[in-house]
Amino acid sequence: MTPQRILTGITPSGTPHLGNYAGAIRPAVEASQRPGVESFYFLSDYHALVKTDNPERVQRSTLEIAATWLAAGLRPERVWFYRQSDIPEITELAWLLTCVTGKGLLNRAHAYKAAVDKNIAESEEPDAGVTMGLFMYPVLMAADILMFNAHKVPVGRDQVQHLEMARDIATSFNHRYGEHFVLPEAAVDESVATLPGLDGRKMSKSYDNIIPLFASPSLLKKLVLNIVTDSKAPGEPKETEGSALFQLFQAFATPAETETMRARFAEGIAWGEAKETLFNKLEETIAPMRVRYEELIAGPARIEQVLKSGAAALRAKYATPFIARLREAAGLRPLDRIPEPPTDSQAKAKAQKPQFKQYREKDGLFYFKLVGDDGNLLLQSRGFVSAREAGQAVTGIKNGENHEQWAEPAPDADDTSIRQAIDALCAD
Repeated sequence: MTPQRILTGITPSGTPHLGNYAGAIRPAVEASQRPGVESFYFLSDYHALVKTDNPERVQRSTLEIAATWLAAGLRPERVWFYRQSDIPEITELAWLLTCVTGKGLLNRAHAYKAAVDKNIAESEEPDAGVTMGLFMYPVLMAADILMFNAHKVPVGRDQVQHLEMARDIATSFNHRYGEHFVLPEAAVDESVATLPGLDGRKMSKSYDNIIPLFASPSLLKKLVLNIVTDSKAPGEPKETEGSALFQLFQAFATPAETETMRARFAEGIAWGEAKETLFNKLEETIAPMRVRYEELIAGPARIEQVLKSGAAALRAKYATPFIARLREAAGLRPLDRIPEPPTDSQAKAKAQKPQFKQYREKDGLFYFKLVGDDGNLLLQSRGFVSAREAGQAVTGIKNGENHEQWAEPAPDADDTSIRQAIDALCAD
């Protein structure tokens, strides 16, 4: 069975902090160790150029984030770990996707709309300061995902729209040039809490309230002591709800340790003692990683080699042959092997391959049907509220799931002909 492909991109635009580790890095490293999963982790340095024009910052952040992932336990021999700019096929794919992407789709991107709304509110031209990098960001992100036909992409809620756009773009390309892309799905982990920063708001560089992941012990202790708390004295019961200190402790402690700390809050633990306990727990977790991180930072050539090796292997196995097929599909072909025009019978045979067709009816619902190589109907789906749900059902059927939960066989279709048609599609 084909392993599920899970892809995660990390933009190198700053120094990693505790929130990055607990919310993204740690769960992703744990996920990479599950059986039956093929994991792709990449440093999206082209995306960083949209957010910063400081070359030194992009380079330094790329080094720090790569070292962070390796120090946190990511094993390059078990996953694909690479730098976006080391795989030129991604940017070529972005152009191919650009040619099937409607401007109206990109007009609806949240980041672009926010920039336009801000300009209008300030009586500026709507597109003042808007670069094509910002505008085309969703297309490059789609290329990142579709290049390796990722099934799942872990994202925050603010990135779900980009996944929907990637699905729309893939569908447009598939409709024009044939079935080349699977439709990716967003994986939003609601159990991953957003960690608070020093002032209780979301830990973010924009709020200047972060705790750097690999701060020195002395700086880490200083920052923990600066966490905002209420004015309750020692001995007074304290609330865990809304307490930044408690939430930070919970993110790094075991369930048993968390319950012990909850009880101590109820008993009126002094804030100074609570902060000391938090510091000790953080240092216990981070210290071993910090040693490895500092070793990696001191030898950047080793990180460079890891990234280069990962990209070279990934290009050889996936990117280069896949982009060759996509170029062929789009008509970017050598001129010394122009085929003879197909005969009528050949053209008819080519037109009559089994295929899934997705469409929308007048009732506003989305449907799909499977037709065989003779053009006859094999499966007819029920109605779906969204195109995404219909696409997920098609993907499930292609991956071997029972079609009966989504579609009914045509009156004249039998299980054998349906299975043969699906197998033929998967082989293509």
